[in-house]
Amino acid sequence: MSEAQARGRLESISRHLTSENSAVEGGEKHKLKLENHPVDAVRTLRVAVIGAGISGITAGVLFPAKVPGIDLTIYEKNEDVAIQGGTWVENIYPGVRCDVPANVYQSTYSPNTKWTEAFAQGHEIRAYWQNLAKKYDVYKYIQLGKKIESAHWDATESIWAAHILDVKTKDAYIKKFDILITAIGRFNAWKLPDYPGIGEYQGHLRHSSNWDPNFDPTGKRVAVIGNGASGIQVTPELQKVVKHLDHYARSRTWIAGSLGGLDRKAEPMYFSEEQLNSFKDPQKYLEFRKELENTYWKRFGALIKGSKENLEAREEFKELMRRRLVEKPELLDAIIPGFSPHCRRLTPGPGYLEALSKENVTFIQDRIRRFTKTGIETVDGVNRPVDAIICSTGANIDYAFPFSVISGNVNLATAWKPDGKFGFPYSYLGIGTPGFPNLFFIHGPNSAGASGTLPHAVENQITYISKLLRKVSSQGIKTIVPKKEAADDFVEYCDTFFPTTVLTENCSSWSNGGIPGGRIHGHWPGSSAHSTFIKRSPRFEDFEYELLGENKSKNRFAYWGNGWTTKELDPNSDLTPYLKPPEQVDLRDWHESWWDL
Repeated sequence: MSEAQARGRLESISRHLTSENSAVEGGEKHKLKLENHPVDAVRTLRVAVIGAGISGITAGVLFPAKVPGIDLTIYEKNEDVAIQGGTWVENIYPGVRCDVPANVYQSTYSPNTKWTEAFAQGHEIRAYWQNLAKKYDVYKYIQLGKKIESAHWDATESIWAAHILDVKTKDAYIKKFDILITAIGRFNAWKLPDYPGIGEYQGHLRHSSNWDPNFDPTGKRVAVIGNGASGIQVTPELQKVVKHLDHYARSRTWIAGSLGGLDRKAEPMYFSEEQLNSFKDPQKYLEFRKELENTYWKRFGALIKGSKENLEAREEFKELMRRRLVEKPELLDAIIPGFSPHCRRLTPGPGYLEALSKENVTFIQDRIRRFTKTGIETVDGVNRPVDAIICSTGANIDYAFPFSVISGNVNLATAWKPDGKFGFPYSYLGIGTPGFPNLFFIHGPNSAGASGTLPHAVENQITYISKLLRKVSSQGIKTIVPKKEAADDFVEYCDTFFPTTVLTENCSSWSNGGIPGGRIHGHWPGSSAHSTFIKRSPRFEDFEYELLGENKSKNRFAYWGNGWTTKELDPNSDLTPYLKPPEQVDLRDWHESWWDL
């Protein structure tokens, strides 16, 4: 190319850059001006996380480590400074315990070697997560006794305005944030059933998730409504002490020995001193954890329709239930459902079927017509007086928020309900929704696989969101929101995948919002390993971005700054962190760390 041709080419490129990449405001073109900062400088992001249960605590551990410059606040509605929020605070009913082994219901990065039982009780699980929060200094981010009443997106300022209520003083105020993240869990909003006459009942009435620790059921006539996880756990405990128990369970259900490879027993399964001593050896404890946790990753095949694993589960559970109902074998046909195992979440119920066989228990499958002043009346006209009614009737399972989350004229508290704008929990990968900028969900709809473990799923989702936040804070981005076409494609994939599983059979579950055969929103469309693989690398092209207002040129590379990095400006910095002993080199992740440049 001649000198004249080269000069002409350069002028052509300059004209193209000027015409295409210069921003126009009021008729004036804004050319790029170098921003005077290193390329790796980050702006502070004001981030609010709603909820301090397992997801919120994990966010308090991982976000500060993974998102430089984050200004984090975690809001928790519970007031007591000695406890955290979430399932293991609100559920204190008799018999409450984790139905998966404690050794897989812990963080992957800070395992506990001192669990007293294989299936820990609620107070021990609560203590573990409390101690984890203390260990990683999460309490400094938490605002206790602060309830989020509503949140709305201010498109003019590009911020989330959170309306907050001080539970104790009843003072209300507004705080503004760049990013809003919900971590409220799936079963946070318990609710009493809406039977006619419930307000007229004069005895003791409670939801099992709102258990009164001062209530003594000994020698009383008690009714338990519901045979979900809490109903199955509380029934055998009450049966031991009450005069008579009426158990109302309209839905049939499968009772499993376990959710993975370790069967639960009715009595506590304490670790022996020998086992606990062996856990002091890090390698032995790691081997124990891996062997146990692997069983939870390998169970996905049982969800596939007609699979060998599902057919075997049907026969295995049927035989287990038959053995446990030996005193009242006639109950077997009344309890075994027509749908396949895993259509509803399995519940290991040691002692449950045995309790139903006792003389002081009446198992009732007739529909409830109404509550009376003294008890419960069923559709057959029978009124059964009781001193207390415990409702184990579940929680909000449509994923709709228990408070308003508004962007434009759309409120997710109503839009996600069956009769709302979307009619289901519409999302992109369960972490965000089109039209709601800078809003993310931890453990949102369709976010976690049916296999694997809860703590790992939460950690993986927070890591994914951290990558998005790092992009926002380091690349001059003001707003980020999933594209509608990306969310629509995700929904289409879900709707195509789930009919291959037993989840879409005719059962009522939290995964379908209590609508038999309804759209599945409680699970990831694939295994947990599949979810982990997908979330390892965000598809940044599936998002829309708006650059910061101070970037007048709207040049996407303005964040490159003045051409320097922070390390280069520090005479004592290590500019060759990549040089390591050869035995520490793993070529698979070589030169891929974001924090060591």
